[in-house]
Amino acid sequence: MIVTVDVGNTRIKASVFEGDTSFGFFVFEKVALGENLKKILDDFPLVESVVVSSVGDIDKASFLVFESRVKVCFVSRENVFPFENNYGTPNTLGIDRMVLAAGATLMFPNQNRLVIDAGTCVTYDFVDENNVYQGGAIAPGMRLRYESMHNFTAKLPLLQLESPESYIGKSTAQSMHSGVVNGLVYEIDGFIDTYRASCTKIIIILTGGDAEFLAKRLKNTIFANSNFLLESLNQTYQYQINND
Repeated sequence: MIVTVDVGNTRIKASVFEGDTSFGFFVFEKVALGENLKKILDDFPLVESVVVSSVGDIDKASFLVFESRVKVCFVSRENVFPFENNYGTPNTLGIDRMVLAAGATLMFPNQNRLVIDAGTCVTYDFVDENNVYQGGAIAPGMRLRYESMHNFTAKLPLLQLESPESYIGKSTAQSMHSGVVNGLVYEIDGFIDTYRASCTKIIIILTGGDAEFLAKRLKNTIFANSNFLLESLNQTYQYQINND
């Protein structure tokens, strides 16, 4: 058994896997890493490895304290991945994006794949049918859009995510909700339309913390899985074990 851990910009997500079977998903704050990881290892004593993908600012020592119990593996660019990397600046490509691309490559073979990760930022990652990672896009996520309007204007309030009643806002708050939510939905649908027009046999994978909220608002048919990165970490680790 292994524990996959995704250290994001905001929170930590984790899951326990045996083969392709998951035994639960866990979400907690970064400050609570130690106590939560200890509880997971106590509850699942057969875990042998902890596999970490991190884009957040957390000290590796927070994981290494568990080395006496399990093997701790940090996914890095030096690992072997199941795709050819055609990114122009490969040393700047985020580990989370590489893991998502690897998961899409392994779980959806012989087709074009677009992975959309809707979290703090929204990332778009395209792996073609020949298993070549071509790149994508990065945009602000919903929370950043709300915060930026508040932080860079004099009077706009800081709002929490709320589903807009209409695309026509009848108040400042309604207008902001419409701009954030509908604007991001139109953006994602626009990217999907563009990719589908340029290549055939493509699967669209939507993941991330806001995936469930966004999925039912998109006009395009997608595969939505908010835990796709954790599943991709499991797939990537198994691939690396078999190909090292």
